[in-house]
Amino acid sequence: MTKLMNMHVDIVSAEEAIFSGRAQMVVARGTMGDLGITAGHAPLLSLLLPGPVKIVTPTDEEIIVFVSGGIIEVQPDIITILADTVVRANDLNEAEILKAKQLAQEVIAQHKSDFDYGMAQAELVRAAGMLRALQALRKNVHKK
Repeated sequence: MTKLMNMHVDIVSAEEAIFSGRAQMVVARGTMGDLGITAGHAPLLSLLLPGPVKIVTPTDEEIIVFVSGGIIEVQPDIITILADTVVRANDLNEAEILKAKQLAQEVIAQHKSDFDYGMAQAELVRAAGMLRALQALRKNVHKK
């Protein structure tokens, strides 16, 4: 039986380090599309869009976190993700997210000022990313 290669992953927000450990694979959404990263990946630096990041540990556990955006740096055996906000998908509150999304949609529909519109648009993107993280978590739960 061949041993799977893995790499070290650090996911850090302004408030805390949310994950630090070994992983077989990391999946995240960059500005140019989805990234699936395994050990030995070519060096890469990319901006991340708000949404889920999936970490597959050496024991095949799948951990889902939400990042508000940020930067991913990939080296052959180290991945670092820096984001303003990182939340474990288990800690997301769907009712609050849906309420924020609805409020943002209402502000966009009213379009009173460019500032309000820009803030509402950013909140709408953030809420959509959180909902994708919750969907990814639910998909993992149903797979088991």
